[in-house]
Formats: sequence, structure tokens, C-alpha cells
Amino acid sequence: MAIQGNCLIFAAMKGKAENGRGEPAPNIFEQGQVLLIDKPPGWTSFDVVRKLRGRFVTRKVGHAGTLDPLATGLLILCTGKYTKKINEYMAQEKEYTGTITLGALTPTYDLESEPEQHKDFSFVTPQLVADTIAASFTGAILQTPPIHSAIKVDGKRVYELARKGKEVKLEPRPVTIKAFEITSFQLPVLGFRVVCSTGTYIRSLANDLGAALGCNGYLSGLRRTRIGEFSVEDAMDMEKAGAWIDAQLAAQNG
Repeated sequence: MAIQGNCLIFAAMKGKAENGRGEPAPNIFEQGQVLLIDKPPGWTSFDVVRKLRGRFVTRKVGHAGTLDPLATGLLILCTGKYTKKINEYMAQEKEYTGTITLGALTPTYDLESEPEQHKDFSFVTPQLVADTIAASFTGAILQTPPIHSAIKVDGKRVYELARKGKEVKLEPRPVTIKAFEITSFQLPVLGFRVVCSTGTYIRSLANDLGAALGCNGYLSGLRRTRIGEFSVEDAMDMEKAGAWIDAQLAAQNG
């Protein structure tokens, strides 16, 4: 594999190609490609897949790990035969940066819903935050996912049940927090960097930290910067990705 044009690609083809019967060979995206996309804010992960699927000239397109609509950053897209690698990429370690706002909570644990239950946060100090993280938010921990998430209970997405006002109970799940660093401290906003295992909800981390501090908190910004060895620094925005895809197909058919 190699980085070309700010995009990780596999098995590139140049020029027209034919199979053994003299017919056009499958395009490079049917054969299998992995693209690194810098997801813009306001888009769902499926929005990205849907936007680019037509350009790939293949129906087999998927992403390796959902990002919430308000989040930005690295989204891995797999096409063709490389869709078989999605679970492999999803299982890899992830890194995030973002902000947690103290002094309130939200039903969704982020800004998809309005802050409520405001509390005083003036007593919070950098040392208190550091001590709280060291005591309860590093290493192997149990974490309860947000009820506004895509997890299924009895075949239904729990966010659908939550939106209908139905009571949903999710059991805590084991996750691993390899690193949880506070990178800036400007009350009520904490900047952070987190390195974690797959299955970790950063929204839950923000909510739970606020609860542990005694002042409430919610996720106010999130960017995924790494999945395993793949970095957002090597990713393309949507405009460049579309142009790059078109160029690869034109080169193959030229």
C-alpha cells in the first residue's frame, strides 16, 4: 500500500485494461480501494458514502467507523473487495481531540440537544480534573453508551426509542482509555486528547467526567485524528476526494 495524492490507495491501475476475454476490466474501485476522508461537520458518515458512491461506479462502498454529524475528522471508506476489511479497520485504536463544556448536560451528551441542568463549575481546577481522570477514566473501564446512539435493543435503534420517550436501559461495556489528556483549561471549556479502544463513546466520556467532577458536562467539539496507522493528515476533503476519484477513472479509461 502507499500514499498517493494525499489518499491511501491499494492496487492502482493505469491506462485501459481488459480481462482475459477482451472485456474491460473492473475499475480500480471495484477491485478494492481504501480512501481517507476528512469528514465535514453536519454530515453523517452515510452522507459521505452516498455522496461518493456514484462516482466510484460500484455499489460496494462502506465506512469503517461512524462519526456523529457534529464531529469532523478521519473517516475510512472501503470500496469493492476491500469492504471485507471494514471490520479489521474498525477494531483498531482511535485518537480524538475536542472540547468538553462543564456546567450543564444534554440528553444526547453533545450539542445535538440543548444544555440543561446547569451547575456551578467555578470550583473546578486543573488538578481536580487531572486527579479525576487518573482515578476513573484511564486504563480498562466500564462505560455506558448514550441512549441516543445506534445500538440496537430488541432489533430497534435505541435513539429511536429515546426519541419516543421510551425508557431505555443499556448495560456498561468494557473499553480501554490508553490516554486522556487535558490540552487546555479555560472554564467552562476543557480541551482534550483521547486515545482509546474501539467501542468507546467520547460523548459518554464527557458526560461521565462532568458527573464525576460534580458540575455536569457535555461534548462540545470532536475531531477524529487517527485510526490505527491512518492519520487525518493524509485525508482529503470531499471536494478533493471527488476530483481524485474522477481522475483515477479517467486515467484508467484514457
